[in-house]
Amino acid sequence: MNTDELEKLYKKTVQEMRRGNLVLAVLALLPEKKYGYDLLKQMNEAGFNLTQDTLYPLLRRLDEQELLDSEWVVDSNRPRKYYIINQSGRTLLEKLSEEWKSQTVRLMEVIG
Repeated sequence: MNTDELEKLYKKTVQEMRRGNLVLAVLALLPEKKYGYDLLKQMNEAGFNLTQDTLYPLLRRLDEQELLDSEWVVDSNRPRKYYIINQSGRTLLEKLSEEWKSQTVRLMEVIG
């Protein structure tokens, strides 16, 4: 495998790893109401380097899966949709967090 192929494989694998972590991060960052742009800023400050094209479809999917509650607020020129984790989302977050911790421990044992 040449250097370019290895770099492409690396980037693809990192993207797959990040994709799974995004659900966990979004659920964890919504214990209180936030609108998408605030969440995007917070995630990027935490080093996730997301774009709107990644975050907003994820928020819609989590909302459709009934893991988040959402509401439109129109109190200025610009309507904003706010999201907050609900009880189903908190239950899933707890389970995913435990699984993530467990997998991390196992992985660290394997890779040293």
